[in-house]
Amino acid sequence: MVSSQQSTDVFVVGGGPAGLAAAIAARQKGLSVILADGAAPPIEKPCGEGMPPETLDALRSLGVQINAGEGYKFRGVTFAQKGASVSADFPQGTGIGIRRPLLHERLVARAEECGVQLLWKTPVRAIDSEGVQLTHGKIASRWIVGADGQGSRVRRWSDLDDGAHVKKRHAVRRHYHVQPWSDYMEIIWSEHSQIYVTPIGREEICVVVLSENAEHANFADALRELPNLAGKLAGAELASRERGAITVMCTLEKLQRGNVALVGDASGGVDAITGEGLRLAFRQALALADAMAAEDLTLYQQTHAAICRHPMRMGQLMLWLGRHPRIRNRAIRALQDNPNLFARLLATHIGKISPTEILFTSAQLGLALLAI
Repeated sequence: MVSSQQSTDVFVVGGGPAGLAAAIAARQKGLSVILADGAAPPIEKPCGEGMPPETLDALRSLGVQINAGEGYKFRGVTFAQKGASVSADFPQGTGIGIRRPLLHERLVARAEECGVQLLWKTPVRAIDSEGVQLTHGKIASRWIVGADGQGSRVRRWSDLDDGAHVKKRHAVRRHYHVQPWSDYMEIIWSEHSQIYVTPIGREEICVVVLSENAEHANFADALRELPNLAGKLAGAELASRERGAITVMCTLEKLQRGNVALVGDASGGVDAITGEGLRLAFRQALALADAMAAEDLTLYQQTHAAICRHPMRMGQLMLWLGRHPRIRNRAIRALQDNPNLFARLLATHIGKISPTEILFTSAQLGLALLAI
């Protein structure tokens, strides 16, 4: 039972990775934190389950360590389609593919260790300038964090939905019992969809099919259009039931109003094929904690824009390539002929090169396309 007199510095609505990260980051700043979610852990969500080195760095900043033996290390990213492919290593370190529930368990454990008060199976009914209304009582809070996903009620209650620009795609995910055939996270284009393949264990991979058209977001069509991938999966047993989701690329004009701020998918997001959702959520959580500690949420608004800038551009590029197969074919062939250029594009995506180098890399890609 929640006491009607209870209060906290920060109340986080939503107990997924973004909400837990926001709660942990706030506790690391010395703020008292309560988190509530209508579900109970571990909270599952269909995703590609690959975490690049920069995501792991952000996790470590939150005090969460993922050991290589708990998942599968991968070196970089592969772009592929029929007749062409190109791979590049991450500029620094390796990524890890890991099941989403295990990541969630680690974040929950860290939140408990930090002293976050966790209220599971506790829906939030409303918010106002003074705090949060639960089913059985109200909790006063200096700050309210909306981390309740793409359909955020906190965003709606705070009138932060205005000016939202949304692009949606459909996704389905499977896990297969099969030995990974690559040390890279693969992004493969078929005629009607894009496919993520991420190694997550010595005998397990995660495969996600994405399409703007719901009827093409299915494994039957994807594997029929990609016989090479179908051959690698032939006879492999499913390691989990198939799960579907909607992936959203969304930008918002404002992420905070009064004492309310949004983080993770509630604050907008890049398309799932960029593989950047978790990294962005963790970095946003750290930035939001800084802003709350400084008593100025406008600082978070500015930092959020900088954090999302490169991944948003990459997401737009990926969607555009998905709609223009002839140009995509030219682009992948050009990168295949110049793998160092692809490595620089990957570094651009994760913000590891300077603005001058970004312009130089873009110009080189343009010249490579003209040369084909």
